[in-house]
Amino acid sequence: MSTYAFRAIDVAGVPSRGEMEADSKSAVTEQLRERGLIVLDVSEEREQVKLERFLDRFRSIPIRELAVFSRQFATLIGSGMPMLRSLYTLEDQTQEERLAEAIGKVRQDVEAGSSLGDSMERQPEIFDQLFRSMVRAGETSGRLEEALDRIAFHLEKMDALRRQIRSALMYPAFVFAVAVVIMLAVVAFIVPVFVGVFEELANDNPGEKAELPFMTQITVGISDIVTGYWWAWLPGIVLAFFGFFQWRKTDRGAHTWDRIKLGLPFQIGDVVQKVALARWSRTFSGTVASGVPILQSVQITGDTSGNRLIADAMDDVYRSVKTGGSIAHPVEQRSDLFPPMVSHMVSVGEESGQLEHMLTKIADFYEAEVDAKVKALTSLLEPVMIVFVGGIVGFIVISMYLPIFSLYDKIK
Repeated sequence: MSTYAFRAIDVAGVPSRGEMEADSKSAVTEQLRERGLIVLDVSEEREQVKLERFLDRFRSIPIRELAVFSRQFATLIGSGMPMLRSLYTLEDQTQEERLAEAIGKVRQDVEAGSSLGDSMERQPEIFDQLFRSMVRAGETSGRLEEALDRIAFHLEKMDALRRQIRSALMYPAFVFAVAVVIMLAVVAFIVPVFVGVFEELANDNPGEKAELPFMTQITVGISDIVTGYWWAWLPGIVLAFFGFFQWRKTDRGAHTWDRIKLGLPFQIGDVVQKVALARWSRTFSGTVASGVPILQSVQITGDTSGNRLIADAMDDVYRSVKTGGSIAHPVEQRSDLFPPMVSHMVSVGEESGQLEHMLTKIADFYEAEVDAKVKALTSLLEPVMIVFVGGIVGFIVISMYLPIFSLYDKIK
């Protein structure tokens, strides 16, 4: 069977497009006519397109695209536009191909009689559990527009947080990458030239002691490894990265890695913790405000936290709430993850019935803290990277000139 792309309209003139697997074009046309559609065009997808779609499976939909979709969907629904017409409009104007395709499939399911929440459940690779649960809660309560607005707000906050971290780390990462490339070029191409000079000097002065200084021996040894054993260390690095990512996917590896990240020096661990808390509180607040049942909210917050330690803490919260306990008590027990301020504010929110408001305040506080900490971290990392790169360059330069200085002293 092959995959065919089609364009059609119904009797009311509403356009429809999508993909279908069938044995031939005529089979696609027949199926579309049975659905009451007037076929405009049917074309078989080329292999290039199929390859692109295969590669798309390894790329996630940008958060910003989902935020724009949610915001536009809320606006259309709020304006009184019918659900199907809204989905048609969003499908036509969405530039992200996979998202547009997912919207088309959702629209087809809704057209066939499914609810919006059930339709999105069939697209889990596009709409995550948080997205689907908030939509379902909004749809059930008759507040779909409000739920979509909350989703858009949540995604925009998460995207801003991610962009902030990425922009802060871009400069140190770029400096480090350039330094590594330069160091490899120096030890691979320049150091061997100096080694040749040292050998010529040793041959011209057979009576002199030919042993190189210790620093020079280290540099020459590294150069020999880089140039003579590249077939060993290059695959070794690739395998090491592959093994690390595979290990990180395991439960034990994920727990260990998340704990290591929280203990990183230079305030990096502190930033990681505050980012996790901001994401946790923002997600928890959004689900509670959208009317998602509290047990489901706790479960979703743990599953989407991005940190296994916080996910474990939310498992404790889930068990506490399920047995009639509070949210604040298990949070208070995990003081290594949640500062006292968090547990106190959650407790006040539970007692006053304003849990959503308190969680929003926690999210706002930690997002501001992340902003301040990232700026401080960037200002700290810049001189550290300069000293690091300068130290390596200085070591190589001194190690190369030490034998020359030694020979000059002997000539005097």
